[in-house]
Amino acid sequence: MEDRNFLDTVMEFEQQLESMQKQFEALKKFVALMMEEHQTLQMENRHLRTRLEEVLSSKPEGKVVNDVSAKKVEIIDVGEGYDNLARLYHEGYHVCHVHFGGSRKGEDCLFCLSFLNKQNG
Repeated sequence: MEDRNFLDTVMEFEQQLESMQKQFEALKKFVALMMEEHQTLQMENRHLRTRLEEVLSSKPEGKVVNDVSAKKVEIIDVGEGYDNLARLYHEGYHVCHVHFGGSRKGEDCLFCLSFLNKQNG
């Protein structure tokens, strides 16, 4: 009788593990979606700030605006590389150091999303 009870316990434990695995996969997909949305919002925010500076710099306000514009040019150059990597990621390719250039086959990669987040921050 003890063997039967032990087997039931092991089977119940296996079912719990399978349930937790499904929950973990759902959580991982949710985190990936949230990170991707975060990246999109950061890119949009950066583009809006760039546009705002362009509009503000067209008004003659003196040296301060010009200094800010000069600093922004450097950031824009870095942003172009980021935009290219983000575009590649959205086209379905890895941009992380682990699988760089490989096809993502429609699945999100937490390494890529983390890398893109570091590049933007």
